[in-house]
Amino acid sequence: MKVDGKKYRTIWLAKDGESVEIIDQTKFPYAFEITKLHTMEDAAHAIRVMQVRGAPLIGATAAYGVALAMRADSSDDALDTACSVLLETRPTAINLHWALDRARKSLIQVAPEYRAVAAFTLANEICDEDIAINMAIGMHGMELIAAVARTKREGEPVNILTHCNAGWLATVDWGTATAPIYMSHEGGIPVHVWVDETRPRNQGAFLTAWELGHHGVPHTVIVDNAGGHLMQHGEVDMVITGTDRTTATGDVCNKIGTYLKALAARDNNVPFYVALPSPTIDFSLSDGIREIPIEERSGEEVSHMTGRSRSGAIETISIVADGSEVANPAFDVTPARLVSGLITERGVLSANRQAIAEAFPERVKLSA
Repeated sequence: MKVDGKKYRTIWLAKDGESVEIIDQTKFPYAFEITKLHTMEDAAHAIRVMQVRGAPLIGATAAYGVALAMRADSSDDALDTACSVLLETRPTAINLHWALDRARKSLIQVAPEYRAVAAFTLANEICDEDIAINMAIGMHGMELIAAVARTKREGEPVNILTHCNAGWLATVDWGTATAPIYMSHEGGIPVHVWVDETRPRNQGAFLTAWELGHHGVPHTVIVDNAGGHLMQHGEVDMVITGTDRTTATGDVCNKIGTYLKALAARDNNVPFYVALPSPTIDFSLSDGIREIPIEERSGEEVSHMTGRSRSGAIETISIVADGSEVANPAFDVTPARLVSGLITERGVLSANRQAIAEAFPERVKLSA
């Protein structure tokens, strides 16, 4: 996607051919900085502290992490260690498991002296595949937006609400939930995006708003609890979110607060769509509420907030009463019954086992 007219991916092989470069997302929205990853440990750290985040980008970073490990030591033990270390960085996003499983199965068949080259080639392939998937999601989602646009007065925008960041910053390029928005915008369909701030890490206010703004897409940041009010007053035409893991039955795990948006959407007859790249489907799970592990992050993300003061300084302040206990579940699960459709690279699917299995039969066989 574009940042002030210049095209970027979120992760790429550096010109030196030996390191990997990423856009450091912990610096947003106050700075645009590129960081180099030189080792597998650097990649693990980047995932853990959320220099990179979003399920597809986590998977791509893990693949490059394996490649960096193989450049240093291409033995079987080193491969196992790299996959183990990287797997522990974030528990919820299934793309991490998918990418590491794919890397290990592929590389274990390659002679050690060729593994580094093979690993970098595989990481590059995973990145290119992610872009192709997201472009396809964008085309299918654009059809949904266009259908709403045809019911509007000329020039009146389609109002889309999104939660967290499922933009190009969460993927290698285009994004998942934002791909239909970007394609509609570039195709001349008027769109306006309601951007949930998405506490506690503010990925909406910090990331989604930043990328939409730099790409020229009209948007408005709202507090997380404003979505239901806007829906009641007819100011939301559809909701599109991303997902970090989706069960074989269509239950969707996404950033905390997504479930509440789905409930409000159902109560107000607002379509609730989930942009779903197939690597985020976990065919081994059937009950998202009981089976998907929910990451519990540091309470300091809730009790403290970072921002820019009136003096221009970036400061972190406490916003919670001293002595209060703080909980920070990072994700929740939206049951399939609340999902209007899954926007995948193979079309818009009903959120049920049969529709998902028919769209991705090869994935079902692999999980059997």
